[in-house]
Amino acid sequence: MPRREKPIKTDTDFRAALAEIEGLWDAEPDTSEGDRLDLVMTLVEAYERRHHPMPPADPIAAIEFMMEQRGMTRADLEPIIGSSGRVSEVLNRRRALSLSMIRRLSEELRIPPEILIQPYELMRAA
Repeated sequence: MPRREKPIKTDTDFRAALAEIEGLWDAEPDTSEGDRLDLVMTLVEAYERRHHPMPPADPIAAIEFMMEQRGMTRADLEPIIGSSGRVSEVLNRRRALSLSMIRRLSEELRIPPEILIQPYELMRAA
């Protein structure tokens, strides 16, 4: 197994580190292999943050995902967001989430507020 004691700087280094992680995946914690796995994973995470940053989560996509996971319909959002028209406007990106909607969605659907406050594009009226 190659030893990596320096940051990952290239795609070649990155691929080698991923292969090393795969080889160490079943390592027991608190062993030299387990410690090595932790170290290489930390290096990979740092490289990914720099070179492959994740875009902020889309609030509407997060709401739709949680609805799907919970088997919810738009009608189930009415007590949280408001009337069926208001729910439709929000999910169709014609109305922005208000602070009170964000609070209720976060509490009821367990969506982190950091996701719900992200900016997103609204559709223009036709």
